[in-house]
Amino acid sequence: MTAASPPARGAPSVTLEHIVKRYGDVEAVAGVDLEIADGEFFSMLGPSGSGKTTTLRMIAGFETPSEGRILLHGRDVTGVPPFDRDVNTVFQDYALFPHMTVAQNVAYGLVVRRTPSAEREERLAGALRMVRLDGFEQRRPGQLSGGQRQRVALARALVNRPRVLLLDEPLGALDLKLREEMQIELKAIQAAVGITFIYVTHDQEEALVMSDRIAVFNGGRVEQVGSPADVYEHPKTTFVAGFVGTSNLLKGSAAEHIIGTEGTFTVRPEKIRLAEPNDPVAEHEHSALGRVKEVVYLGADTRYIVALDAGGELIVTQQNLQASSMEALAAKGRVVRLIWQRQHVLSLKGSATTLGEGEGAES
Repeated sequence: MTAASPPARGAPSVTLEHIVKRYGDVEAVAGVDLEIADGEFFSMLGPSGSGKTTTLRMIAGFETPSEGRILLHGRDVTGVPPFDRDVNTVFQDYALFPHMTVAQNVAYGLVVRRTPSAEREERLAGALRMVRLDGFEQRRPGQLSGGQRQRVALARALVNRPRVLLLDEPLGALDLKLREEMQIELKAIQAAVGITFIYVTHDQEEALVMSDRIAVFNGGRVEQVGSPADVYEHPKTTFVAGFVGTSNLLKGSAAEHIIGTEGTFTVRPEKIRLAEPNDPVAEHEHSALGRVKEVVYLGADTRYIVALDAGGELIVTQQNLQASSMEALAAKGRVVRLIWQRQHVLSLKGSATTLGEGEGAES
C-alpha cells in the first residue's frame, strides 16, 4: 500500500448543510453546518449527548437526517446507503471477527468486493505494513493486545482505500499510556495516507494532539470550529472555555473588582503566576489577592486552587521546574497575589454567542 500524497487543501471532502436529526420530540442534532477539507484530520469534540456521534453516523449513512444535506466530494449522498459511500468507519469496539485471522479480517472487504487475488495480497501486505502488523497475519484477535486489535481495525478500513475515514472514539478502550502512543501513531498514519480523517471524541487532549481543526459540539449544535490553538487560546463561548482545557471564569462583583468592568471573563490557569502579596503589578497586568485553598501535586506540575478576596476561585498551574512535592504542598493556606497579563483575558458572552478575536483582551 503506497502512501498517497496529501491532496490540495481547500476543496471540501465532506459538506454538511443544516443537518438536523430528530428522534421523536428529541432533537439530537440541531442544525449543523460544516465543511471539512480533503486530507484534513478533523475532530468532533463534545460531551456525551452533544450530537457528535449522531453526526458521524449520518456521514457514514447509518442514520438519515431529518433535515439538511450531506455531500461527499460534491456528491449529495443524503439518501445513499452506507455501502455506496466512499467512506469506512472504525468503531470503539473494533468489530473484528474473532474466528478469522488478522489477514482474513483485514482482507474481508476486498473479498466481498471480489478484488483479484494478486491485488488483494498486495493491498493486504501494504495495509499491514502501514500499521506495523506485518508478521501478524496468522494471529487471531484473541491473541492480540488492545493496541494491536485497534490497528487491525484501522488496517481493515484503510485497505479499501476510502476517501474519508470515520473514527468513532477508537481509542476509548485503551489504557492511558497506550492511548497516548496511539494518538501520535494515528496522526502519523493519516499524514502518510493523505485521506480525510473525521474523528469523534469526548477527550479534549486527543482532539488537541491530533487535529488540524476541531468542531466543539454542545446540545446538538457546533459552538466553535477552529485549529487546536485557536479553540484553546480563543474560546468563543463559556462552554468552549470550560470544556476545552481547564478554564477560570471571573464574573459578577469579582470580575468588576479585578477586571474593572462587568461581564464574564476567562483566563487559562497556566497564564497566571503566583507571587507574594506585596509584589509589584505592571500596568499591562491584572492581579488579585487570595489564599491557597488546595494544592494538587501532579508530578510535572502543580495545580493551586486559590480562593479570592474579591469572591470566587481561580486555578493556577505551575511547572515544577525546581520545587519539590513538599514545597508545593506547603503552599496550602498561604496568602498570595495572582498576576496575569491583560492580553490573556477573554470576554465570554454565553454558549450561543460568538466573539470577535481578541475581544476582552484590553479590558
